[in-house]
Amino acid sequence: MADCLPSLPARAPPMTDMPPLPNGFQIGHWTDAHARTGCTVVLPPRGTRGGVDVRGGGTGTRELEVLSPLANAEGPTAVLLTGGSAFGLAAADGVARWLEERGLGQPTPAGVVPLVPAAVVFDLAEGESGTRPGPDEGYGACETAAAAVPERGRVGAGAGAAVGKLLGRDRATLGGVGYAATALGSGETIAAIAVANAFGDVIAQDGALLGAPHGDSGELLRSAELIAQMPEPPYLSMRSANNTTLACVLTDAALDKRGCAILARIASAGIARAVNPAFTPVDGDVVFCLASGSEPPPAPGLEASWALIALGTVAATVTAAAIRDAVRQARVRTQLDERIGYTPSPPKRCRRLA
Repeated sequence: MADCLPSLPARAPPMTDMPPLPNGFQIGHWTDAHARTGCTVVLPPRGTRGGVDVRGGGTGTRELEVLSPLANAEGPTAVLLTGGSAFGLAAADGVARWLEERGLGQPTPAGVVPLVPAAVVFDLAEGESGTRPGPDEGYGACETAAAAVPERGRVGAGAGAAVGKLLGRDRATLGGVGYAATALGSGETIAAIAVANAFGDVIAQDGALLGAPHGDSGELLRSAELIAQMPEPPYLSMRSANNTTLACVLTDAALDKRGCAILARIASAGIARAVNPAFTPVDGDVVFCLASGSEPPPAPGLEASWALIALGTVAATVTAAAIRDAVRQARVRTQLDERIGYTPSPPKRCRRLA
């Protein structure tokens, strides 16, 4: 058991017109709103397969090799998205401890070994740089995991996120955690949870700016246009703005590990649709894909190719929608906090009870 205050209650309006997580999946957050950091865990059902696609040039990760189509393991026991930069990877130890206590993991002669791939966002420039998610905080995120539409906005791994950092973090737009899901005509559900902490702007479906650098009058400015006009690099903002967009696609479709890897790759197009510029040398963009379907995937051929095209098309769409939702929900939550005069205080640190 963990004795902790894991996450602040949701203050953003619930999303009522969106499918919940695919059956068997759970998501939990641990949030320190005072220090503006946290972590988010995805707990899939037993037997889930997984894949990953890495696009950014500045990633911080753990155990991604287990998701390779050539790796022996079929999939992960959990996936962790965490703040704290590379320091935050320690939160995966707490996730592994929580899983081991419940007999979840890769079977070995010495007992189960949980496999917890993880990726980080850089939030050390926000709040308190010395406060980062660790093992107890990862454990606490697992304790809050639920099968409902996850809490969104300035929570979990998105508690210290920002987007549109070309002119520095002080002129950026708040980011956070977002979620989107849809049900396919064939009956499967595809969902995505994303952490928006990009160097670039977040773009709405119609091309409007949702999150970008702010000008002197508070207006949003397009980074792509500013970059084209700059005679030299903005050294200060480049040094202080470490960035990442993370996403995890979840589905109850029938996919093997190869299919998950292909779906993760196609879903990365969702980042490029919602973020501009994307996949830069100063971004650590990573997309996970987890599939829990119990039926065998189609045999190689036209049917299998079409299934991947259909699933990948929708995966990219929900990934883009989740990124946009992250910025929208961060704005809604912040406005509500200001309206009610809410000031975050440090949470009680998680501790394991004997």
